[in-house]
Amino acid sequence: QGAVSRQALYACGTCTPPGAEPAGICLACSYECHGTHRLFELYTKRNFRCDCGNSKFKNLRCKLLPEKGKVNSGNKYNDNFYGLYCTCKRPYPDPEDEIPDEMIQCIVCEDWFHGRHLGAVPPESGDFHEMVCQACMNHCHFLWAYAAQLAVPPLTKANSLEDERIVPKVEESEEQKKEIKQESGVECQEVKEEKQPEQLNEPSTSSGSACPEVVPKSEEPVCKLKELQSKPFLKKDTATFWPLNWRSKLCTCEGCLKMYAELEVQFLTDECDTVLAYENKGTSDQETERRDPLMDTLNSMNRVQQVELICEYNDLKTELTDYFRRFADEGTVVKREDIQQFFEEFQSRKRQRTNRMQYYCS
Repeated sequence: QGAVSRQALYACGTCTPPGAEPAGICLACSYECHGTHRLFELYTKRNFRCDCGNSKFKNLRCKLLPEKGKVNSGNKYNDNFYGLYCTCKRPYPDPEDEIPDEMIQCIVCEDWFHGRHLGAVPPESGDFHEMVCQACMNHCHFLWAYAAQLAVPPLTKANSLEDERIVPKVEESEEQKKEIKQESGVECQEVKEEKQPEQLNEPSTSSGSACPEVVPKSEEPVCKLKELQSKPFLKKDTATFWPLNWRSKLCTCEGCLKMYAELEVQFLTDECDTVLAYENKGTSDQETERRDPLMDTLNSMNRVQQVELICEYNDLKTELTDYFRRFADEGTVVKREDIQQFFEEFQSRKRQRTNRMQYYCS
């Protein structure tokens, strides 16, 4: 298939120990080819192709797909493939760590981090859906402009020294606040026009006063990012936490799409890239597999058709059971010709019954 947009992955500590090249294997190969090996669960990764049996595995041939390319150049690897996580580069679970802590995955680098190593105390797990770590916020610096409007605020700062550095800046920005108030007449109109249809998944920050509608001066697409960057916002040395559907608020103008490509984060605008979308798809597939095809067919018919189909099914089941019982009693093998003969006779009997039916009142 090539690279899969998102799939569950494992790393094999038996085949690729520390010092060897990192490699990832799919769920199927973890059972079929590495069933007795020491495996590290990597949860899910995006755009990854299974490495099992390629040049990274010196003495192993994939049982499911023996012919494989030597390397998968599109795959990305990190310390997770050696069973190490977070900025502390420790295993999980860590036998030496006595502090209970939740591990949270960054949606950009897809590494896992202890909550206490994110520079800020994470909100309650139900209050946010995705996290971007400190290093990735520095890499994706444009996200700070969005964070001021969209991000879920952390509970408290994890580093008191950081408080001392950031808080005075907020307190000393009274002149900036006055400028914002002076410009609010224009900004309120522009921002409200864009944000009004998008209020569903954002926390309300409006005082309730309605802004008059303004007719756009130009039909050219407006860059949401530039509008946000024109307002004061803080850059902090912390991770950020994001609500459901925040990706849909990112600008998709030509300039921003080019920037996403340069930073290799095009996936940020793809709602199907989220782990939630992956989990929902798995749930939907399971429900589809559990559905009974016969019941689906019956539900699509009217009452008369349902009765006729059930009668035909019961007749076929009874006659087929009796037919096979003869072979079982005689100890003979059922051949293809026997099956063909059965259905020919069954269809003949069905036609005879149909011809004898009375479709009119006497």
